[in-house]
Amino acid sequence: MSQHVAVVEWNRGDQPFSDNKYGRGHDWRFDGGAVVRGSSAPSPMIPPPLSEEAAVDPEEALVAALSSCHMLFFLAYARKDGFVVDSYRDEAEGTLGKDERGKMSITEVVLRPAVTWSGDKQPDAAAIADLHHRAHDACYIANSVRAEVKIEPR
Repeated sequence: MSQHVAVVEWNRGDQPFSDNKYGRGHDWRFDGGAVVRGSSAPSPMIPPPLSEEAAVDPEEALVAALSSCHMLFFLAYARKDGFVVDSYRDEAEGTLGKDERGKMSITEVVLRPAVTWSGDKQPDAAAIADLHHRAHDACYIANSVRAEVKIEPR
């Protein structure tokens, strides 16, 4: 077992609060020193500047975490199987909607990885499908969420 810590920090400063017109921008701080600006997603209910368009919202972070976890396992399995990956790009997308309980949640995430290969040993379609299957099965994040995760290799 291992522990993974993130510090999420928001400060009101001198902005009003009770009128719901406070900024949603905040910082995510990680143990290696990385700081990521977070915010609620811009919406009609919380438009900019109350939300920060350039910041990462929690829904995007979940999609990125799923994509990143899948990619890391995919790369590890590809290397283990003797394949050489030159690049991996995933245009992942999450859908926010009501789930079967009637609660708002990320109900589906679609991973769309495009992989380029080099070397003498090239994977066929079956090998690529197997790599994705094993990566998805092993991904800690995918194993932690209720949303359906689909993989559509490009």
